[in-house]
Amino acid sequence: MKKSALFLPLAAVAFVFLTVIGCKKKEELVNTVTTPTYTCTTCITTPEAKSAYDNSSRGMYKGIVIGSSGTIKFDIGNTDTSTIKAYMVIDGVSVTLTANVKWVAGSSYVSPFTGTLNGETVSITFSVDATGSNPTVTSMTIPGHPNATLAIAKETSTSLIKVFEGTAKNTTTSKNATFNLMLSTSLKRWYARVREDGSTDASKVEGTFDNNVLSFDDGKGATGSATLSGDNIINGTWKNSKPEAGTWEAKRTL
Repeated sequence: MKKSALFLPLAAVAFVFLTVIGCKKKEELVNTVTTPTYTCTTCITTPEAKSAYDNSSRGMYKGIVIGSSGTIKFDIGNTDTSTIKAYMVIDGVSVTLTANVKWVAGSSYVSPFTGTLNGETVSITFSVDATGSNPTVTSMTIPGHPNATLAIAKETSTSLIKVFEGTAKNTTTSKNATFNLMLSTSLKRWYARVREDGSTDASKVEGTFDNNVLSFDDGKGATGSATLSGDNIINGTWKNSKPEAGTWEAKRTL
């Protein structure tokens, strides 16, 4: 009987000990689980642009759409001489636009690109210098998006243009904004357009990229930074001289 009386407390202690160890192991297991890195499965990892067109109006151009939110890609004879099209995705809807002006070697290129969105005509006039510099949109009509803004960059054979769509929050005023950007990791530069919800104007933001950190400083009190993790821009913060402050984030979609 004495052995039985002694065994019961020892058994209880052992049970408690094993329970604590078991819980600790489970807790350690939970703590080691990490959030998977986001990857854009439809995005390319090497430039589409061909080296022969690096200093030409011919080639590949990629950009962002603000109002609502989207991406756009202009293929000016990059794939083949007969392909002069633009591919836009806005609010998740894809639109293919076709140009009616042929590309001429050694010349600048200007042409309207037209297509259909929800049964209505889309028209975007694209312009670029003979050397591929100053790509821009001179006019556009996008049904349902009367105040849309586009920003475009030329991709080269050595500089992949990654396009991200994101949001920003002004924690001082509790207002949200669309924050879309283009990033060249090889050039270590990025360019963005930001539009506060309810506004018709978009602000320009640009900065540097170093050691997976995107940062900007406009010299007028506006600064910010964020971290690139895979195809995800995270932990973004910003402030200005008003003073206001907030956060921002984005995911690669092109």
